[in-house]
Amino acid sequence: MIWPACRIGVALSGGVDSFVLLMALLIRQRILPFSFEIMALHLNPGFVPDNHVGLLPWLAGHGVPAHIETDTFGIEAHSDENRKKSPCFRCAWLRRKRLFELCQQYKLTHLAFGHNAEDLVSTFFLNLCHNGRVEGMHLNESFFRGSLRVIRPLLLVEKKYIKAAARQWNLPIIENPCPSKNSTARTSINDMLSTIFSFSKDARRCVTNGLVRWLLSDSHPKDHSVK
Repeated sequence: MIWPACRIGVALSGGVDSFVLLMALLIRQRILPFSFEIMALHLNPGFVPDNHVGLLPWLAGHGVPAHIETDTFGIEAHSDENRKKSPCFRCAWLRRKRLFELCQQYKLTHLAFGHNAEDLVSTFFLNLCHNGRVEGMHLNESFFRGSLRVIRPLLLVEKKYIKAAARQWNLPIIENPCPSKNSTARTSINDMLSTIFSFSKDARRCVTNGLVRWLLSDSHPKDHSVK
């Protein structure tokens, strides 16, 4: 996923997944036989303008350079002007667009997201049920004619291990202030999956392992370059 002298922007929401990803990369930075740079990118969606304040001493204490800004993405996504699209879709689109802009601004070669194995499963079923596509997340994707790599180093890691790592490292996790956090399409898919997984004690493991094998069978970097 990475190479010598690459510059990785970590999309740091302050939640458990992105924080564990940042810490894991910092550990790898110390032990790999080549050097690479890490920069935290935090976009406060605007619900609580000072919600990110707790991140600052941790980032400073670990010597992590960061770009932190407060936007109105979340507020705009929940406004009357956004009646035709879901708040999550609009907010996620605005945040992704801004992250791409920041990668270009800081000349970053990689953008890292903290998606995990449960996200792999739920995204697969979201695409299938809402868009009619057999498609999931990818470990390694190429954007903008190869000038940027989007990577997901935790995509094969189960949430329980990520939570355990966050507790062990005593990370200052930020509570998600979004008013829609418990009523999203992903929440509905996860409720459906809970029902499916209840049919057999092995169902969760089998579904996850099956999608991991499918993902690894097509593990070459996905290319989003304009042809």
